[in-house]
Amino acid sequence: MLVAGEPSGDQLAAELVHALRQTSPAFGVEPHFFGAGGRHLADTGAEMWVDLTRHSVIGLWEVIRKYAEFRRILHALLAQAVDRRPDVFIGVDYGGFNLRLARALRRRSAGTDWHPRIVQFVSPQVWASRPGRARLLEENHDLLLSILPFEKAWYALHAPRLGVEFVGHPMIDRHATPPGSAPAPGECPCVVLLPGSRPAELERHLPVLLGALARIRNEMAVEARLILPNETLAQQARTLAQVQGLKSPVAEVGGLGEALSHATLALASTGTVTLECAWFGVPTLALYRTSWSTYQIGRRLIQVRHLAMPNLLADAEVMPEFIQDAATPEALGNAAIALLRDPVALTAQRTALGEVIRSLGSPGAARRAATAILQILPALG
Repeated sequence: MLVAGEPSGDQLAAELVHALRQTSPAFGVEPHFFGAGGRHLADTGAEMWVDLTRHSVIGLWEVIRKYAEFRRILHALLAQAVDRRPDVFIGVDYGGFNLRLARALRRRSAGTDWHPRIVQFVSPQVWASRPGRARLLEENHDLLLSILPFEKAWYALHAPRLGVEFVGHPMIDRHATPPGSAPAPGECPCVVLLPGSRPAELERHLPVLLGALARIRNEMAVEARLILPNETLAQQARTLAQVQGLKSPVAEVGGLGEALSHATLALASTGTVTLECAWFGVPTLALYRTSWSTYQIGRRLIQVRHLAMPNLLADAEVMPEFIQDAATPEALGNAAIALLRDPVALTAQRTALGEVIRSLGSPGAARRAATAILQILPALG
């Protein structure tokens, strides 16, 4: 049973299903898959109960507003698991939901002859905030599959009884060919806008990015591309730009790798897309805005100095960050102009991003994850 609730987790779950199918013959098993996810997981032939990616939310008040719906889905998935008794439950990212479901599964199976192995693929960012959740993972999970190199050592200190395996980052497999070189001197700079993968992120980030782009174009000629992961968000972007009277590039659906391979600079949400920018060696300015209440709570809980993943991995601000009130069109635009006019600074950031990527391991993350999961099967009762 797999449960993935974000578009990125849905893609990762699909890659894991393919890897499990390829790897399982060596272990003498023929896996069957069911659960919840999105279109990528559905395309693998897994039996899907609900498209959880349609319920993707961000921020405290969005979670509260949809609490009853999430509770209904969680109880329905729990009932399905109890009825079908999977040998392995795999939560793919989506930590807030999957940790609750894993704890409920552990409690429901206790004292019975059903002993499912419980796996979390992609660690919740417990090292960034609420580290006490590491104890929940330790109590309810048999295996944590990590995609970040520092996590195994962190868990060894904070949850030593939890089995943790660093399998590498799946992004390495998605971009099999090495990134291209930096744009040639004299070329018109290409600025890629990446506002995020959730509707709330788009609503808060797109006006800032389009304002920054206008500021840049007041000073220099640049090509601009707006990349979004699906048509729903692309339509939202068109509507937002029209309603607010902002001049926007044509919203492109997909093609992120192609766009970044030609980019001089990216203006990106601090999410996982910043690692994509790092892979392609694209100097990036990272931004993040949320509601006032969510920000006030978050700034009291978050225990790390940076939000963009390349900065966390480097333990330094490789990508300049513009968070909440600092994320204004003027600030972002001025920083972009300064960076575009400074070839030495552009080269320095590309070099630092290369070091970050080298820390993420070699190709084969899904295959290593599949092997680790299959290795716990013989211990099942």
